Parts: sequence; structure tokens; C-alpha cells
Amino acid sequence: MANPIIESAKERMAKAADVLQRELGNIRAGVANPSILRSVTAEYYGAETPLNQLASISVPEPRVLLITPFDKTALKAIEQGIFAANLGLTPANDGSVIRLVIPALTEESRKTLAKDVKAEAEKAKVAVRNVRRDALNDAKKADDLSEDEERKIEKDIQVVTDEAIKNIDVIQADKEKELTTI
Repeated sequence: MANPIIESAKERMAKAADVLQRELGNIRAGVANPSILRSVTAEYYGAETPLNQLASISVPEPRVLLITPFDKTALKAIEQGIFAANLGLTPANDGSVIRLVIPALTEESRKTLAKDVKAEAEKAKVAVRNVRRDALNDAKKADDLSEDEERKIEKDIQVVTDEAIKNIDVIQADKEKELTTI
């Protein structure tokens, strides 16, 4: 019974780190990263379609995203979708591709984004602590565990929690470094 509780907690804590990675990918750091377009959809033949299904996205230069639609008739819809996503980017449509130039970050915007990173990391840590709480409750509810086994499981859960928190701290530090590097 001990291993399933710990393994389940480990998996759920890893998912919290994955969610953090995905959320931090949406924070633009002054460099071109196709993941900032993940939330963009465009109306294509009457249906809202994700941008990655309508076009290929490449990074020809460090601060430029190049969007090449599979169907040239979708250019206007893609452009409108980028405006609607409110990314703070202005698309440049040349008739065959759309270029998005990522503006340089000011010191003030870097600090604001660093605060956002800390807030997202704290959300992930709260999620990890909630998983720890649930795992500890599961261990206490387990009828077939002796007190010694229960204490060992509690220690193992704490070790797994500490590892997950360290991983989140590393992810946070990497993103903050990316934001502060000019």
C-alpha cells in the first residue's frame, strides 16, 4: 500500500511542475518563442481553430516569429486571431506570411514579469503541498499499515515533496534568469 500512495503523489507533483513549465512558456521574455502563440485561435471555415493547425511557426531570428499558413486564405483570420489573443504583438502581414517582432523588454516590464513568474511558482508549490496533504491523509486512512510503516511513508512523502519544491525552484530560477538576461 505504501508504494502506490507515494507513486501517486510523485506523479501528481510532477504534473504541477509540468503545468508551471507550460504557464511560464506563455510569459514572453523578449525572445521569440512559439509557445506564446499557444492560446491563439483563428476562425477558419466557421470554426475556431488553433493557430498551430493553420500554420507553421518558425523562429528565423532571435526576436521574430514567422507564421506561414498552410492556406493563404487564412492569413486575415490568423492576423485577427493574434489581435484577439491580446498578446501585445502587432502582426506584419506581407501577403504570404505573418511576422511577429517581439519587442525588447524594459527594466520595469522585466520586474513585472519576474513577479508573475514568482506568483506562478507559488501556485505550483501550493499544488504540491495539497498533493502532500492528500497523500498523508491517504496514508492515515490505510487500515493495513502499522504505525512504523505510516511514519516511514510520511517521511518518504516529505522527501518527494522536498524534491518537487526544489524542482519548482529550479524552473522558477531558470525563467527569472531568462527574463533578466538582456
